[in-house]
Amino acid sequence: MRKMMFVLLLLCSTTALVGQEWKVKKGDLSPSFTVIGKDGQLISSEDLKGKVVLLNFFASWCPPCRQELPRLQTEIWEQWGQREDFVVLVLAREQGWDKLDPFMKEQHYSFPVFPDLKREVFSLFADSQIPRNVLIDKSGKISYLSIGYSESEFSDLVNLIAEDLK
Repeated sequence: MRKMMFVLLLLCSTTALVGQEWKVKKGDLSPSFTVIGKDGQLISSEDLKGKVVLLNFFASWCPPCRQELPRLQTEIWEQWGQREDFVVLVLAREQGWDKLDPFMKEQHYSFPVFPDLKREVFSLFADSQIPRNVLIDKSGKISYLSIGYSESEFSDLVNLIAEDLK
């Protein structure tokens, strides 16, 4: 019985770790990606060179995402969203405008949101688990990666953005 419990515990912890893996690491050049705005405008990673870029992957149904997004709105978007050298791309994993429009209106969010219906951008960085944040510095290198939400880790992200924008 003890051996069986140990094996189950080992399997659960291994599965949890595998699900948290990144396909990229800090210091890597960001993979190339393109997002499509509601107006059909294409935003490519090539267009973002020379800027600090925050990619936030979320879903409107995700409880930790719903904890994180109000802070993204007030501490990041309202603080630096209008800067020419900073871009925020909030990508809704597997959700389209039919879900995003009412969610954004209901929550009074003004940051830019984009559907990632087929996980085309998300899958460049990871396979599972949200929320995730990827910070890309002005040279195009990944400077920060986070999975899930915690107050202290999000504060670290805010502080890093502030440093990168000095």
